[in-house]
Amino acid sequence: MTLSRRSFIKTTAIGTAGLIAASPLTNAFALHLSTPSDDLYALSGQLLGQWAKGLLALQVLDKSNTDNYGGLYCPANKAVHGRGSDAIYPFYHLAQKTGDSKYTDAAALLYRWMKTRVSQPDGSWLNEPVKGSWKGTTVFSSIALAETLKNHGSIMDNGFKAELTDRLQKAADYVYTNFSMEYGNINYPVTASYALSLIGTMLDIPKYKDKGREFAHAALKYITPKDGFIYGEGGPNSKASPKGCFSVDLGYNVEESLPSLVLYGLLTKDEEVLDAVTRSLRTHMEFMLPDGGWDNSWGTRNYKWTYWGSRTSDGCQAAYTLMADHDPRFYKVALRNTQLLQECTKDNLLYGGPHYVSHQVPVCVHHTFCHIKALTTILEHEHKPLKAGVDSIKLPREETYGIRAFSDIQTSLVARGEFRATITGYDREYKETKNGHATGGALTMLWHPKTGPIFAGSMNQYQLFETDNMQPDTDPLSMPLTPRIELRIGESVFTNLNDLGARIERGGISEQEVIKTRSKLVDKNQQNPPAGEVNCQVTYQFAIERTIIKFSIEKSGYDGQTKIILPVVSRSTEKFTLDEKLIHISKDKATLQITSSAKFTAMPTTSKGRVFNFVPGLEAIPLSIDHNKATIVVEVV
Repeated sequence: MTLSRRSFIKTTAIGTAGLIAASPLTNAFALHLSTPSDDLYALSGQLLGQWAKGLLALQVLDKSNTDNYGGLYCPANKAVHGRGSDAIYPFYHLAQKTGDSKYTDAAALLYRWMKTRVSQPDGSWLNEPVKGSWKGTTVFSSIALAETLKNHGSIMDNGFKAELTDRLQKAADYVYTNFSMEYGNINYPVTASYALSLIGTMLDIPKYKDKGREFAHAALKYITPKDGFIYGEGGPNSKASPKGCFSVDLGYNVEESLPSLVLYGLLTKDEEVLDAVTRSLRTHMEFMLPDGGWDNSWGTRNYKWTYWGSRTSDGCQAAYTLMADHDPRFYKVALRNTQLLQECTKDNLLYGGPHYVSHQVPVCVHHTFCHIKALTTILEHEHKPLKAGVDSIKLPREETYGIRAFSDIQTSLVARGEFRATITGYDREYKETKNGHATGGALTMLWHPKTGPIFAGSMNQYQLFETDNMQPDTDPLSMPLTPRIELRIGESVFTNLNDLGARIERGGISEQEVIKTRSKLVDKNQQNPPAGEVNCQVTYQFAIERTIIKFSIEKSGYDGQTKIILPVVSRSTEKFTLDEKLIHISKDKATLQITSSAKFTAMPTTSKGRVFNFVPGLEAIPLSIDHNKATIVVEVV
């Protein structure tokens, strides 16, 4: 006899009795939310249902698999991630919305797995079901379960409500006792501001609320004075870099820290925090591309950058949607990003970038169970539809403003004609790591509305800085995607992308915006090649109809060994033609044309004719130029 999912779980679940109350769930259709009429909310509801279906399909129901039973299996990592139980929150949301018990069944099994595999005696939960795993993510699980209890306690059995309340207090005690402003990266104490305030309010424990307020107001001191970025994603926080920079990561800021401060401010009605956050939201919004992509090509933790955000954080939706009454552009930020998430969804799961599917890269379930929480959050708050249409609102990078420089991160954004570009000399590395984000005056983003990304930065060397939170790259042909000048001597790589001391100057000629960069070819430790210094210059000229890049390498003892490398972003389904000095790539809406003053050489690729990089999840056609000087002209025709 074949059991239904409901019958199977009722028959086999252990230690989950009493999670679901029969009578409230029977009447749950009375609590069904009205169909959202606003585009963002309607899309969020649609994606929520899709992703939940994908997660349910990955839940381990084989009782003989004792380690994984009840958890959410990850196709990429071939394991169960410790934070998968955060999906209890969206499952309960859907249970109350639809009246379908399959969601509470799934939540029951997830809680059982969480309780047996990652719950610790000190009140924490492990990030992964491995001894010694990081415990800081307890703060995220605390929020997920607190929101579940707060918003959906009416469909819980009293016994489970009591168990969950007791467990939440133990988790809050762990955060209260162990967290400080120096605990981990800045996203942890900032997120603790909301976790402790929420649980303190629910349980009426003043010390939690006081500590939450303390964290929130301390976080305001971690907003850079000039531009308004949150810093602290790395360290040390007390000392600026030689160029005056602190550790900023766009992905973690917009998907974790800023949403937590917004939720804290709304919960406690703390206008001082909300005012400061509004300014910071506007600063970070400058880096959203018109298609909803987050341009984190320069951030300290961009090793987890995926074009739509960051691999294991929750999403920007809560921050920008819930503050849309402060600035209508915030609504469009959330909408565009959610639309991009939809485009990167296949088989009801969120893939880690636009080209994962075309390159047949397995999906990591972490993206889905994290980002489904952000959509759940906005659907459970008051809807704030726009008074005007979305088309009447322009994001900053939809405006043509020339050049905007952000001194706190030594990065400039360019908007000329329809081209959008990012050039960075950001000299803050992540903690003690090397070969992370590109610097050296690199062009880390060139974008056009008819092509999407043309060039995109990546890690200088793909490394698993967080082994459990990143996908391994076993492709021997993979390479950095950032356009660069490179010298290889044995196993050593010397490139302008490593030069933390590069100089960047803004100039101008008739009807063009010009940025000149001067750098050296150095290795990850800032060392010159054995035979001495190699200097280079890259000049970027932005006209209305084209972008011109001029590479120049000074004569040295390595003439003939240096290469100019141009990985051109292109999905493997796109047709292209390559001549000696010209490449045409057929895009959906136009043809990308790149010409060179020197001969192109095609570099090795996979059978698909492309290389792929997990940061930010894009394929590319890698080209090299074996000359010391070259002029590249990029046009969309």
